[in-house]
Amino acid sequence: MPLYIGVMSGTSLDGLDIALIQQDPAIKLIATHYIPMPEPLRVELLGLCSSGQDEIARSAIAQQNWVTLAAQGIRTLLEQQGLAPHDIRAIGSHGQTIRHEPARGFTVQIGNPALLTELTDITVVSDFRSRDVAAGGQGAPLVPAFHEALFGEHSGNHAVLNVGGFSNLSLIETAKPVAGFDCGPGNVLLDAWIHLNRGESFDRGGQWAAGGKVEPTLLKALLSDPFFSTQGPKSTGREVFNLPWLKRHLARLAHFEPQDVQATLLELTALTIVESLQAAQKQTETLLVCGGGAHNTALMSRLSAMLPATRVSSTATHGVEPDWVEAMAFAWLAHCCLEGICANRPSVTGARGLRVLGAIYPA
Repeated sequence: MPLYIGVMSGTSLDGLDIALIQQDPAIKLIATHYIPMPEPLRVELLGLCSSGQDEIARSAIAQQNWVTLAAQGIRTLLEQQGLAPHDIRAIGSHGQTIRHEPARGFTVQIGNPALLTELTDITVVSDFRSRDVAAGGQGAPLVPAFHEALFGEHSGNHAVLNVGGFSNLSLIETAKPVAGFDCGPGNVLLDAWIHLNRGESFDRGGQWAAGGKVEPTLLKALLSDPFFSTQGPKSTGREVFNLPWLKRHLARLAHFEPQDVQATLLELTALTIVESLQAAQKQTETLLVCGGGAHNTALMSRLSAMLPATRVSSTATHGVEPDWVEAMAFAWLAHCCLEGICANRPSVTGARGLRVLGAIYPA
């Protein structure tokens, strides 16, 4: 009964999710641990998402700090479970994405896997996206294959929606290869706007957005971005959607109340998800939502209202808490790498073919 650990910190930069899974051959979540991101590290990682002074040295130091935090969390999880390093076959470490530009042939995740191996005495598998990009793919999203493995036994047309900093869909239909793509901003603009205006890291339950009104002129302007008119395979990131992007649109329009901007951003997230789903998969019976967005009551209500013929629910209704799905995915990707199992999906990323993903750092 091989045990794997997955470590994930996403574009929201709120913290590190650490999941322990058993692969036997079914995927089973055994235990979890969460570490909030220290504010200085969060600020530095966010700054590295765009060009800046001395960024090579800064990124090297930042990833050392990230790995130290991850190793601390892994040791805590092992102690809590009464496990030793030799009980774990591998750690699947996503690292932290600081640049993702597949159109230019590169994606960058920092996380110093050699140091993580050294600090934990456990084999580490990392750098999952690069091989897919090298094969002409987007390198993202990588989770559809895992979603298929975890939820693929359900019959009929269903989809898994991950709403982190960005939103992505996995489309699962009987007797068809899994499909998937990024839809656009998930929480990234919502978090940035409320932090700018209220000093809060996120809009808990979407309450601030729910108290505002959608501004149609602003929504139309935001939807004019070329990303929304392109078909998958496609992926995106902070290189495209960020606070300066939002401010440029706001500067061209009349003044809007900050709370109404937040309401409009939530509508943007919901609408781009729904339109993407309806264009790619007709008559979706079930939409399972994971990631931080599953806790945004206003967003979940809006998705349900826009998809009256679809059952919209958290992945918790199918036995998997939404906060841990992505960390589980990278533990599973480590398993696939060590077993020589191809884990990308050309139908999702546009790569030239199936590839084994990841680089191995033996203990």
